[in-house]
Amino acid sequence: MKGPESRFEAVNLLADPLYQYCTITKRRDDGKGSEEALLDHPWLQRQRRIHQLQSAWWVFHTAEHSRFQHAVGAMHLTGSFTEHLYPSLLESFPDAPSRQLVVETMRIAGLLHDVGHGPFGHFFDVEVLAQFGIDHEDIGRRLVLGPLAELISSLRRSPEGDFAPGEEVLPEWVAWVMAPRELPGLEPPGWLRALKPVLCGPASTDNMDYVPRDAYMCGVAVGPVDLARLRHYMFIKDGNLVLHQHGAPALEVFLSARLYMYNHVYFHRTVRRIDLHLRPVFAQTCARLLPPGNPLDHLDEYLLLTDWSLMTEVERLQREPRDEEERELGRHWEAVTSRRLPWRLAFEAYRELNKPASPAGLGSPQEIQRLIRSALPERFRQVGLEVDVASTAPRPDNPARDEQMLRLYDPISGRVEVEAAPELLARLLPVRTVWLRVYSDSLEAREAIREAAVRTMPGVLA
Repeated sequence: MKGPESRFEAVNLLADPLYQYCTITKRRDDGKGSEEALLDHPWLQRQRRIHQLQSAWWVFHTAEHSRFQHAVGAMHLTGSFTEHLYPSLLESFPDAPSRQLVVETMRIAGLLHDVGHGPFGHFFDVEVLAQFGIDHEDIGRRLVLGPLAELISSLRRSPEGDFAPGEEVLPEWVAWVMAPRELPGLEPPGWLRALKPVLCGPASTDNMDYVPRDAYMCGVAVGPVDLARLRHYMFIKDGNLVLHQHGAPALEVFLSARLYMYNHVYFHRTVRRIDLHLRPVFAQTCARLLPPGNPLDHLDEYLLLTDWSLMTEVERLQREPRDEEERELGRHWEAVTSRRLPWRLAFEAYRELNKPASPAGLGSPQEIQRLIRSALPERFRQVGLEVDVASTAPRPDNPARDEQMLRLYDPISGRVEVEAAPELLARLLPVRTVWLRVYSDSLEAREAIREAAVRTMPGVLA
């Protein structure tokens, strides 16, 4: 019979700046059945070559962390929350599998939730994948159900111990729980549906890892993010994930920290300026490294497409262009790599909206640009002008709705109060925030642009 020392032969420690250590299960003799084998797979190692922050690493000089680091952190945090939730999960679902299987299913979903990302992360989603009607989650699910499925189904333990006899992690469970949308053809077990908000809800372990991790790596102080208190006050009741009202202040602090990161890092004026400059050429550059058509049909080539391979192609375009089209692409990228962007900020406005609204409801950037241009003096109406609208939802407009997956327990009434969540969050956080910025390539026209924008904005950001 194995003694307690056998655990050290089954589990490795990974040092981490946020959690001190993350645990992973060691590779078995047959090379399968372990988190280590998954981490060493080419699709996971590829994440080392994709920046966590798509353009911000050109602005924040220490933001060199990768999707790989976030994936390991999300796995660790998702497992930690699931371990805590398991006793209350059993009260709603007495027939749920063993603690080890439930925790491992969620850990693997946390590890793989971003495995489908392309270079420049969400920017690649918008500029490349959107034309095929897909995003990184679609690619990630295809990988989980395809190239990674055998490794996932061969898992037989979590870091805390072996599964019960006959249990295994089903790849389709992982694919379903790792992304918000439903997975066609799959009706997940109730216990898995109850746990999905852990990874996909408004206070998800995905968010709870990237907010403090990005802040740490960027050198940005966001204040305390009290994950221990949030975890302590979460439980499963009547098949739903619930937050006890005593944990609500920690939720408010976390969502405020997330908003701070959007305002001062993700939507930083220069980060948006870089994206603005790259938008006309990014997809064209990526297309040189992929076969024509949907990347889902060319996964072998997509595996090789990373920030590293893209920037190697960018260097070639700058140094050894083969024709005038490549020379023009190289010049466009050189403005970014040499930090000589033509666009300069002429105006910016920030608004917090306290009723549900979509960015489209504010008017398109093209419409806003037309309004500002028409208000300019005649001599400036042909200058280069770009309008950028950056918007996020700091809180769900109704966090108690099923698709937003957040419920609050009131210890005084002893009930899960449907209206408590929106009332609580409305005290501190707006439904939507909007940064509206106007950039120009004309220094001479900047003051006139600012004055025209000030006259225009009341009707746009009402």
